[in-house]
Formats: sequence, C-alpha cells, structure tokens
Amino acid sequence: MKRILIVDDHSIIRAGLKILLASDFSAYQFDEAATEDECLQLLKINDYSLIILDINIPGSDTFKLVETALEINAENKILMFSMNAENIYAKRFLHIGVKGYIRKDEPTDEIVKAVREILGNKKYISKTLSETLSNERFDRVMNNPFEKLSPKQFVIAQSLIKGSTVSDICNEMQLHSSTVSTQKNRIFEKLNIKNLVDLYSLAKVHTLALT
Repeated sequence: MKRILIVDDHSIIRAGLKILLASDFSAYQFDEAATEDECLQLLKINDYSLIILDINIPGSDTFKLVETALEINAENKILMFSMNAENIYAKRFLHIGVKGYIRKDEPTDEIVKAVREILGNKKYISKTLSETLSNERFDRVMNNPFEKLSPKQFVIAQSLIKGSTVSDICNEMQLHSSTVSTQKNRIFEKLNIKNLVDLYSLAKVHTLALT
C-alpha cells in the first residue's frame, strides 16, 4: 500500500491531518512520527509517496532533516507544514529540495490541494508566494535581509532571536563554540547589525518567528 508520513510533535495535528486527508486519499496508509529520530527510522524502512513535515520539531534542525531525508531517498517528496511566515521560510526550503510549503491556518481545501498536486508530481506554491517570486524576478531585489544568510546561519539566527546562548546552540547543533561565534559574527556582518538587540528588532520588522 502507498504511504504518507506525517511528522509533527503535536498529536492533535497529526490526527487532524489524517482525518482531513483520509477521504480524498483513501488509497494511502498514514504513518506518524513525533520526533526527528522516529521520522528517520521510518524513512529507512519504508518508501513514502509524501512526507508532511512540520518546521518546528523540538531538538531538530529541520533544514538538516530535509537534507537527510533526501539523502536517504532522493525521490522523497516533502511538503512543509507550518505556522511560520511563508515569505521568509518557503523559498529556503524549496531551494533545498522540498516540493511545497503550506501554512497550518490555510483553508482545508487548500491543504488538500497542496497534497494532491505534490502526489501528482507537481510543486505546490501558494498564490501569495507565486506573486512574491514574480515580483522578485522583475525587481531583482532581496527585500528580506535574512535571505543573505546561509541555511546554517539562518538556523543560528533563529536560535539567537529566541534567546538561546552560544552554549545552547553548540549543544543543539553539535557545533564547536568557536564555529558558532564565528557564524554569529558573520550573521551580524551580513545583516549590517551590531548586537542581539538589533537582530531582534530586525526580526520583528521582517516578521521572523520570535517564539
């Protein structure tokens, strides 16, 4: 039987998605994972037609998780499912190989549409994001300074914004303190800021997730 994997640390979200999708995708078996480890274990033993992946999995670097999932099987189709701002996160995930990005507060029929399009070997891009991408192609301007950051720097910036210390980030990302400190300095340089207060203020202006 064909399978869909739902990865989210909230059981109510996983249950709700299964109920929402069950009637339209009755030919599929739905598996669940609440953690990165559970997700990777399932990916190693099963082939999935679609992976629906929340961005905020506690203890996980979701960018790295996506890359690992694609290393396990380059044919894995991933739909990011999140409350985080689409204009900031979607392009980054699309760039590293996911097939779509949809917010959790989208209408149910739009969520079903996103799943159907990806299962049909298409990419899902919302109307809002499509318009944003079109405008950027014409303007050739990056309005969001966070776009200047590499994926690793973006993750570190997120952690700093949420109040994590360099030590916390070292433990979370399994990096040496000198590496995190160097990346922190480069983040400040790229964003043209001087301290954490500036970083927090810039994040508020560009609606980066602060919690």
